[in-house]
Amino acid sequence: MAGQLVEIWQANASGRYIHKRDQHPAPLDPNFTGVGRCITGPDGSYKFTTIKPGAYPWKNHVNAWRPAHIHFSMFGTEFTQRIVTQMYFPGDQLFPLDPIYQSIVDQDARDRLVANYDHNLTEPEWALGYNWDIVLTGSKRTWTENEALGAAGDEE
Repeated sequence: MAGQLVEIWQANASGRYIHKRDQHPAPLDPNFTGVGRCITGPDGSYKFTTIKPGAYPWKNHVNAWRPAHIHFSMFGTEFTQRIVTQMYFPGDQLFPLDPIYQSIVDQDARDRLVANYDHNLTEPEWALGYNWDIVLTGSKRTWTENEALGAAGDEE
């Protein structure tokens, strides 16, 4: 959808958020805020350049770690139309251990949360490129955090 606000927030490469409730002893990066926002283009496209977030412990059970992920928030024409979801990176070994990822019972819906590496988007000696489409309606829509009880998001 054209002209829509897209926001992201994420942990830094060490798995730490800049948030008072994040007391994980991993280092903060004074040059990384962990947030971004943009307006979608005429064709609904968006682009962010960021670092790959690190996994982090979240203490909901013994040795619990969240896989690397980026939170996305989209607004429709009003703030009441906000949806929140998460994008994961391919091949993460923590998928089977993540209660939020596992709360999605449909494997196809889970798979749609994982970005695809795209060598054509990769910038030489600068950044790996990933493609991830957010589908707002229909049977193949992107899972949102309000669809699962108890999966309303992290404590960020």
